[in-house]
Amino acid sequence: MTLFSTHFVSESLQLRTSLQVFLPDQIDKEKPMRLLYLLHGLSDDDTAWLTNTSLVRYAENRNIAIVMPQVHRSFYTDMKTGNRYWTFLSEELPRLVHRWLKLPTEPENTYVAGLSMGGYGAFKWALHYPEKFAGMASLSGALDIVALREARPEGEAEMLATFGPIASHRGSENDLLTLIDKITGKLRVLQLCGTEDFLYNNNLGFKSRMEQTDLLYTYQESPGEHNWEYWDYGIQVVLDWIDKKEILHDT
Repeated sequence: MTLFSTHFVSESLQLRTSLQVFLPDQIDKEKPMRLLYLLHGLSDDDTAWLTNTSLVRYAENRNIAIVMPQVHRSFYTDMKTGNRYWTFLSEELPRLVHRWLKLPTEPENTYVAGLSMGGYGAFKWALHYPEKFAGMASLSGALDIVALREARPEGEAEMLATFGPIASHRGSENDLLTLIDKITGKLRVLQLCGTEDFLYNNNLGFKSRMEQTDLLYTYQESPGEHNWEYWDYGIQVVLDWIDKKEILHDT
């Protein structure tokens, strides 16, 4: 396997940022190479998946390249007071990845996944551009941001700087529940959450809306908290799901 880290100046952000990439060494030429954009959570960075899970070992021999960008605490959003991380993620990053790494561009071989804030970012990206992805996956995702803001007023100052007032957030392009109502098609969806996670009820609410769609939707819950022990387990489920194997994991 090959791991590399690159630092570069982003045109969208107008600052120096970083990117982690995993490339498999052993490639099965009978199978297509897949590309997974793997997104970090609120308190993490682009190295978090590599340092806190056995991702490299799990991804070896799977024909999956993994790209992990850095977005700080942005919620993968063009912030009201801050930087244009949504533009960076959805427009600039794919151009750079394909230009630098010559990785797959076919939608049927491209996936996006993330944990917590990254689960929100993954679903936001794929719901905005379903034609660019084969599937999206969330691990313990903060999927209903409006409900989260209402439940955790102590974080409202940061949310206000990120999304603006809650009234303008509800029903906007940053509201996943609104995006769900606009989407149809063959996008595969995987949603995972631990039953002891503080976002468990948030995920159950999102699940009830997803079950009203015609998307290829899989929900799985199992014992687990909002921590790396659960996400180390969950990323194995995600990789199996990309390989289109039946999900039989349990904790």
